[in-house]
Amino acid sequence: MSKRTKDVIIWFVTFFIMLIICLPGLWIILSAFRPNGEILTKPAIWIPQNLSLDNFRAIFGMGDNVVAIPVGSYFRNSLVISTTSTFLAIVIGMSGGYAFARFQFPGKASAFLWIMLSRTVPGIALSLPLFIIWSRLGLIDTPFGVILVYTAINVPFTVWLIEGFFRQVPHELSEAAQIDGCTRWQAFWKIEFPLAKSGVVSAGIFAFLTSWNEYALASQLTRSTDSKTLPAGLMDFTAQFTIDWAGMCAMAVIIIIPALILTFLVQKHLIAGLTFGGVKG
Repeated sequence: MSKRTKDVIIWFVTFFIMLIICLPGLWIILSAFRPNGEILTKPAIWIPQNLSLDNFRAIFGMGDNVVAIPVGSYFRNSLVISTTSTFLAIVIGMSGGYAFARFQFPGKASAFLWIMLSRTVPGIALSLPLFIIWSRLGLIDTPFGVILVYTAINVPFTVWLIEGFFRQVPHELSEAAQIDGCTRWQAFWKIEFPLAKSGVVSAGIFAFLTSWNEYALASQLTRSTDSKTLPAGLMDFTAQFTIDWAGMCAMAVIIIIPALILTFLVQKHLIAGLTFGGVKG
C-alpha cells in the first residue's frame, strides 16, 4: 500500500470520527432554526424542512410567540460572572505561576502538588458542601458567590499553565534587564510578561470557557434572574409535562457562539506559545 493511499484512508477515518463527534452539536444548531413540532417528529427528520429565526425572536421577546424567559439577563450574568472570575483567576494564577517558576522556597513541590490535586475533585462533588457553606454565609443566589467558586476552580489550572510558560522564559533575560537598570517589576512587565503573554491569554480563555459553560454548580447556587447564568437558564425551558426543545436549542446556540470564537483564539495563542520557547538569552 502506497503512502498516498494510507494518507487518504487516514483522512477519511479521521473525517468520519469527527463527523460522529460533531453530529450532536450540528443537530442542536439545526434544531435552533426549526419549529418544535418538526424536532419531535418520528421518525426523525434529518434534513430540515422549515428554517427560520422564530425561536431566537421568541426567546428575546420578539415575534408572535414570546417565551417568558429573561435571556438578556442570563447573558449579562454569564458575561459578568465569567469575565470577573477569569480576571481574578488570571491575577492569582500569574502571581502563583511566576512564583513557582522563578523562586525557591520551602515546601514548593508539595504546595504545587496540592494545588494541582485540588483540580482533580469533580465540581459536582463540591455542590453539596458548597451549598451548605454558601447558605450559611448568605451567598446563595448572588453573583459574588458564583464568582468565588469559579475563581477557585480556575486557579489551579491557570497556575499550572502560566508556570509552564514562565519556566520557558530564560531567567537570564530578566537578570540582564536588571543589570541595565530595570527594577524587578520593570523586568517582569517589559521582558518576561511579553514573552509569556500567549500562555497567560490561553489560560484566560480556558478559564473563561470553564466559567461560561459550567452548569452543575450554577444550577445549585443560583435561583433568580439576578444571578442565574445561561447554562442554568436552559432548565427554564422544561415544564412538568413538556420541554421546549426549539427554545432550548436556540439558547444553546447563543451559548456556543462565544465558545466557538474563543476556541479559535485558543488555537492561535497556543501555537504562538509553543514557538516562543526557542528564544535564547
